[in-house]
Amino acid sequence: MGPRRRSRKPEAPRRRSPSPTPALGGGPSLGPSSRQHGRRRQAWLREIRKLQKSTHLLIRKYPFSRLAAEAFLVHLFEDAYLLALHAGRVTLFPKDVQLARRIRGIEAGLG
Repeated sequence: MGPRRRSRKPEAPRRRSPSPTPALGGGPSLGPSSRQHGRRRQAWLREIRKLQKSTHLLIRKYPFSRLAAEAFLVHLFEDAYLLALHAGRVTLFPKDVQLARRIRGIEAGLG
């Protein structure tokens, strides 16, 4: 008879520590190497710091002013159209735009 073996209790499977996700910089990644990702992140941060220190405009004045004017007019016409609907009309009249401007408190400015 050979050496007797002790009967073992079945052990619970060992827990493996959760593998780090690629987003956190560890483990296998499917995209570019983590070194390249770090360089890109540093470049972004460098650019953000540079832009936060500067005072120059990031959007040119004239395209931005046209965009702001368009947004203002669209909102004004939306309000004027609601006033026309409230009056039971579908057609937008100048008096609707004038009333919308008056309710908003916008000076006439036009001769």
